Amino acid sequence: MSSETAIKEKLSPASKSTALYPGTFDPITNGHMDIIQRGLKLCDEVVVAVSDHGRKNCMFGIDERVKLVEQACADMPNVRVVTYNNLLVRCAASVGATVIVRGLRVTSDFDYEFQMQRFITDGDPKLDVVYLMAGNDTMHISSSYIRELSKFGGNVAQYVPTVVNKALQEKMDHAS
Repeated sequence: MSSETAIKEKLSPASKSTALYPGTFDPITNGHMDIIQRGLKLCDEVVVAVSDHGRKNCMFGIDERVKLVEQACADMPNVRVVTYNNLLVRCAASVGATVIVRGLRVTSDFDYEFQMQRFITDGDPKLDVVYLMAGNDTMHISSSYIRELSKFGGNVAQYVPTVVNKALQEKMDHAS
């Protein structure tokens, strides 16, 4: 039995398992896509939860971000996209998730996630948080760097899905 199968059985031995992958996704990157694909190896379904809590000043509005995630994941039938603007544990409950999937790129990600994990499990002790390390080819990618590169005319095509690259180019064309 493969380790992925063993993990999947442990997470949900008798029923469909659902993972929640929350984030701002402003914009979704190839790093995010990698975590979604790897999350599908662990669970039957991944629900991408696009945050609409307004804490960040986003380049793309919530509807644009949802559309970009949906388009980027169009060939993944076991991925669905929702928005949330409340507690993460409430979002997880509303979609039937038993697992929260998070990606880690650098040690500062770990520090933040380490603190958040306690709040998540205090909010719902049945939720498990699974951390996936970024791959070597995506660990340097962050949405904030993508936005900055794009803003100054840099080529971001290798870091984002094609639909996102096009949307970034259109956004920059309209800004100038």
